[in-house]
Amino acid sequence: MHTVWKGAISFGLVHVPVKMFSATEDKDISMRYVHKECGSPLSYVRKCPICEKEVEWEEISKGYEYEKSKFVLFEKEELEQITEQANKSIAILDFVDLSEIDPIYFQKTYYLAPDQAGGNAYQLLKEAMRQSGKIGIAKISIRSKSSLAAIRVLEECLAIETMFYPDEIRPVTQVPNLPENITVNEKELGMAQMLIDQLSTPFDPQKYTDDYRERLLKLIEHKVTGEEIKIAPAKQETNVIDLMAALQASIEAAKPTLTATDPGKPKKATKTKTKTTAAEDKQAAGAEGPKPKRRKTTKKNETVS
Repeated sequence: MHTVWKGAISFGLVHVPVKMFSATEDKDISMRYVHKECGSPLSYVRKCPICEKEVEWEEISKGYEYEKSKFVLFEKEELEQITEQANKSIAILDFVDLSEIDPIYFQKTYYLAPDQAGGNAYQLLKEAMRQSGKIGIAKISIRSKSSLAAIRVLEECLAIETMFYPDEIRPVTQVPNLPENITVNEKELGMAQMLIDQLSTPFDPQKYTDDYRERLLKLIEHKVTGEEIKIAPAKQETNVIDLMAALQASIEAAKPTLTATDPGKPKKATKTKTKTTAAEDKQAAGAEGPKPKRRKTTKKNETVS
């Protein structure tokens, strides 16, 4: 794996030299813009609209637009000077419970490995955090981007999750059209909870796949081999009017799926009782008793007791 960052974790006066590696990878299928007429890929051109010429990298500066079409420019050296001095250190500020952090704060996960002779300090921090059940909240700068971070134990490794700062989280009050003062129907609520119970299962990440990526890969394969592609029409979705009926249908649809996926909990057969006449009940009761012995008679297909 490629080293993303190199520095040290510090908590108190203890320093743990570490290297950082990306724990995830983006498997999105990359596509390029292509000129339909000749099939050539298009290039990204850095062109100045005023000078009407292509601009080389050494002629480019970073700028901040403080008013429309008005910029203040920064040289690379100026930005490097204001970079946090602790950009080579992950300073743990506090230890907290993971359950106290809402997932909205998390950005990206990295693995941390001991660097140089930091194996003992690394093992000490990992084991102390494992036994305490706490995670560390720290600050880190990666590629001139400052982030909060959560350091935790993941199997036999320390992992760090970059986090948004609180002022980067948009408040829920900005979300439009949220329902207010709506009374939930108790019967519908009970059905919804029943559906949640039926669909509840231990988290198994292996059963989730990127269906879109798989379909796209198949489509690419067919096109490369020159096969004719026919796209099935999309299924027309209908608006759900009867919420109760939709909940009931969802519960019924979930039953066979649960039985198939959980062989340890077989589906119970439902017994149905129909109305019968007294004569039918008597006949059924007689049929369930001990059968009398039969003996042959002179007439065909006829028996007597």
